[in-house]
Amino acid sequence: MNLNTHLTNFKNHLQDNDFSDLTVRGYLSDLNLFSLWFEKTNGESMTLERVTPTDIKEYRQHLLAVENRAASTINRKLAALSALMQWAVNSGKLSSDPTQKIKLIRKVESAPKWLDKREQFALNRAIERDLQLARMRFPKRWVTRRRDASLVLFMLNTGLRLNEAVSLQVEDVQLSERKGNVLVRNGKGSKQRSIPLNNEARQALKDWFEVRPESKFVWTVVEGETGSSLSGRTVQRLILRYAQEANLEDLSPHVLRHSFAKNLVNAGVGLEKVAALLGHENLNTTQIYVTPSEKDLELAVDTLT
Repeated sequence: MNLNTHLTNFKNHLQDNDFSDLTVRGYLSDLNLFSLWFEKTNGESMTLERVTPTDIKEYRQHLLAVENRAASTINRKLAALSALMQWAVNSGKLSSDPTQKIKLIRKVESAPKWLDKREQFALNRAIERDLQLARMRFPKRWVTRRRDASLVLFMLNTGLRLNEAVSLQVEDVQLSERKGNVLVRNGKGSKQRSIPLNNEARQALKDWFEVRPESKFVWTVVEGETGSSLSGRTVQRLILRYAQEANLEDLSPHVLRHSFAKNLVNAGVGLEKVAALLGHENLNTTQIYVTPSEKDLELAVDTLT
């Protein structure tokens, strides 16, 4: 059986086990790059049976010393190879795993990007100004801009992942004057969780529900095919627009999620509660929010002057 057939079967295995489309594409891309390196280095086409532990070690060194790849990139590529070989062993295509004893590149954990209080203020101000201008100059677009504003504020105050937010349905929302919650039905790893809504998130939903067109989805298309859910790309574009208006760099749905988590940690909320709200299975994942950011380190050094 040739490599392409194995990769197709491996792809089906990943999809059957609920790996995200992004992860599947990334694994296959990394595996194809390894195949090209293997053929160029060894002068023969790659098959699963021909890959040895020495090949894996040499590829790791090639990525590190020749391509000057970051530790996170090298480890991701090694993870793709490891996943393929483990699948091959488990399905009886290989008798041993050539990646088994390969060590990952150690790296210093850095904090993820999040918005500090000043940046969150700038974002909120940009949203308010955008709504004011839309009322005065673009009345036909007012509903769209109201949706965009409410969505960003909602994500900042709930920490939902992008796909969790756009797939949210009206029946998943419980809302009253003083409390509310949303049910994430299909989180990462097909896990469900309920997230309480603070006042900011409740108000964002109420403002949107006052003008929202009929749809089973909370965040629905307004102009065009009304009733369908927003695409992830549309959400990324509207967040980029707010980022430009607020003079913020690298604003994304995941930065909003990180900012929500960091706000909780800064408020003294325990990591186990933050993990539950974010849908993390492992507290080690949540630990990144107590890791000093680059800005935190800059402030620490500035105290010496």
